[in-house]
Amino acid sequence: MSPATASAPASRRAASKGAATRDAILARAYLLACVQGLDGLTIGGLAEQVGMSKSGVFAHFGSREDLQLATLDTAGERFIQHVLVPALKAPRGLQRLRAIVANWFDWVRHSDDGGCLFLAAASEFDDRPGPVRDRLLRHEADWRDQLARAAQLAIDNGELAADTEPAQLAFELYGLALALHHDAGLTGYAAAAERSQRAFERLIRSYSPTA
Repeated sequence: MSPATASAPASRRAASKGAATRDAILARAYLLACVQGLDGLTIGGLAEQVGMSKSGVFAHFGSREDLQLATLDTAGERFIQHVLVPALKAPRGLQRLRAIVANWFDWVRHSDDGGCLFLAAASEFDDRPGPVRDRLLRHEADWRDQLARAAQLAIDNGELAADTEPAQLAFELYGLALALHHDAGLTGYAAAAERSQRAFERLIRSYSPTA
């Protein structure tokens, strides 16, 4: 066996360990950012939280901005896994759109973290040009595209009126989710979710082919 061949498994183990460490750091960073916002993330503060040296965390994220970007991407992955992926099991059309919205409304509970990172980031970076704001906008645009695509499938099935504008419906659904986030944090989830569901049903009826 050549030295190169012998070292290959060790290299793979090291890479796997490094990836696992990075994932663990990001998991903690995500939880901290949900409570403190992306601005609350620092290399030093995170190192203390995960029991590592600053240089150890810095080895995985070359700057505070890199850490913020990676944390935002982690939030996006978690959101998609919670909201979109399960909904894809539903038949294409209105059933899938309903499943997406139901999962989205459930996401607002945030029983295991401190809130929606995207809402916090939107407030923090809406007027601060730069890579973090650009990444946030990309995530937001991608999600609205997913909503519009789901709406288009319902239009194609004849379940929504033919003149429905998918992007407009996506905008209105986003508005419902924002209202739910707002009220859930101030007045409690249950009442806010019930009102949001009623608003969603009224919205869908307004786009019915027979409306």
